[in-house]
Amino acid sequence: MGLLDSFEKGLERAVNSAFAKTFRSGIQPVEIASAVRREADTKAAVVSRDRIIAPNSFVVRLSTDDSERMRSLGNALTEELHSLLTKHAKSQGYSFSGPLSISLEVDEKVATGTVRVDSGTVEGRVNWQAVIDVDGRRHPLTRARTVIGRGSDADITIADAGSSRKHVEILWDGERAMMRDLGSTNGTKVNGQKLREAALPSDTTITIGRTDLVFHIVPVSTPSRPTPDDSTRAFGGFG
Repeated sequence: MGLLDSFEKGLERAVNSAFAKTFRSGIQPVEIASAVRREADTKAAVVSRDRIIAPNSFVVRLSTDDSERMRSLGNALTEELHSLLTKHAKSQGYSFSGPLSISLEVDEKVATGTVRVDSGTVEGRVNWQAVIDVDGRRHPLTRARTVIGRGSDADITIADAGSSRKHVEILWDGERAMMRDLGSTNGTKVNGQKLREAALPSDTTITIGRTDLVFHIVPVSTPSRPTPDDSTRAFGGFG
């Protein structure tokens, strides 16, 4: 059994048999998988003896009718395409220069029963987001100064009688963070040590009264799309 056969059969197993009647006419999910895989193989470029770069951003363009059929699968199709292409890249020794992205779009120029795949190599871009976890809830820090306390006028309100109305502030410049106690009655602990101010590395625990707040810095990927001059390839239905 060839690699393509394995790839296609893997997708066939992933698509629930309940959808079989839906896809008797028009494009088939396995044809989309093959088109994406072939696009990756065609565009893969050898950049050194030990490195082959494949496109990491794919836009699958379908007719209106075919797109509606595929949407009935929800996220199952794109998730499976992502998984299968990741495995295929590993088996072929391909590298991606950024996060792998696969999306489906309607294109009136594409005939029913065919698929067109646009691809491009996009440098990975990652933004860093500061967040505070309180009692299982995550609060993104969206401003340079965030006030935390018991008062309703605080940016993040905690229900703890041991906290002051405006207890601490978190300063965040997009790369580094700092905690500053705002003259609270009971003080503030950082990783168990009582401090008035302190730098906040990721995964630091801030204790206010009996409440633990955990500070994290998390990566947030910025999705990108192929540029307009990326070449395209059209595929019809397979026999």
